[in-house]
Amino acid sequence: MILDYSKSYIKKILKEVTTIAVVGASAKKEKDSFKVMQSLIENDYRVFPVNPNEEGNLILGQRCYKDLSSIDETIDMVDIFRTSDAIMGITKQSIEIKAKVLWTQLGIINAEAADLAEKAGLKVVMDRCPKIELENMH
Repeated sequence: MILDYSKSYIKKILKEVTTIAVVGASAKKEKDSFKVMQSLIENDYRVFPVNPNEEGNLILGQRCYKDLSSIDETIDMVDIFRTSDAIMGITKQSIEIKAKVLWTQLGIINAEAADLAEKAGLKVVMDRCPKIELENMH
């Protein structure tokens, strides 16, 4: 499994996607998922927070969903803030909703899920932070 992604691969993904579901989104300002969501919104992405504990609530002005299949819009990228053992289930949901990219945050790697996503035609980025990658692009 490749974790050494080229700058062009990351840049292409971040230029192509417009809608991003943030799975494991938090309403707490000190949490990384909140900071990343804020950065994505500031960079003009349409962001859909996903957290069953926050369903129906607003996080950074965006309605929160209980799961990926509850979102009635096309999702280009699924950004995952969950533990490695939750990744496979989220990957299967990402394939079902026809997402184009599966992205996991720093420290989150699941080779089996990456393999499944790639076989289904999704681009995969693991162990990276889109906020940091966006900052590196400027």
